[in-house]
Amino acid sequence: MKVLSYNIQYGFGADGRYDLARVARVIDGADIVALQEVERHWSRTGYDDQPALLQQMLPGYYTVYGPAFDMDASTREGGRVINRRRQFGTMILSRWPIRWSRLHLLPMRRMLQPLNTQNPALEAMIDTPLGPLRVFSIHLAHVGVEERLEQIAFLQAHHARSGIEGGPWSGTDDEPARNWTEGQAEPACPQTAIWLGDFNCEPGSVEHGRITGASPYHPGARYAGGFTDAVAHLGHPLHTHEKIIAGTRRLRQLDHCFVTGDLVPALRAARVDNAEIASDHHPLWIDFA
Repeated sequence: MKVLSYNIQYGFGADGRYDLARVARVIDGADIVALQEVERHWSRTGYDDQPALLQQMLPGYYTVYGPAFDMDASTREGGRVINRRRQFGTMILSRWPIRWSRLHLLPMRRMLQPLNTQNPALEAMIDTPLGPLRVFSIHLAHVGVEERLEQIAFLQAHHARSGIEGGPWSGTDDEPARNWTEGQAEPACPQTAIWLGDFNCEPGSVEHGRITGASPYHPGARYAGGFTDAVAHLGHPLHTHEKIIAGTRRLRQLDHCFVTGDLVPALRAARVDNAEIASDHHPLWIDFA
């Protein structure tokens, strides 16, 4: 099973050129894909509906889109309102059916400077060859450590309650004539999970340690309940982003794959295509048995 995490920077490449078809070519071949920075109806991308375009370019995938940032982009034609939403968020694509999905709006702080926007975590339950699992496409805040820590705590609390809360519906339909569940049984909500995305933090950071359960006081120690960093487990240091900071070229790993402990034995390989310029981030690939 090949899993891909990719911040596509709304189709703008490292060369500054907008080309969503390049992104689709990178995606094609993965079994499960978690995308960040996918948008609809922005002037900078020609008012494209990127989720719809990606579906057209990649017809072999099931897809779900989770917009977090949403504003009005409606117009009037005569006396008629043409309703349209300008959106920015995350997307999941899968070769196998996405049984259910839900969007989590992560905690945020109102700011004066710089611009801060709502961040998402899109959750999807997929039946895979490894069994049913919950896949998340996550984009944490870029503005500060404290906000990211709040967002991580939110996600950890949700994960801890997954066995109690279950999926998006549960129980017996007591109004069968209304057919609320379309005849579908209560869906599975496995605790097995993969967190993919742009976490805007590097290995060794406080945020990264909070996810993996690393102790800041005892190097090498791990607290119970932490997720495993797939790249670190496989022993393949890599970078997914390049930026000039204070005149120095920095190679950073901001994109990650974290897995629950039961998936660790299935991890096989991790790689990044650092030659790919379809985005300012590089695609992170994780292979499972």
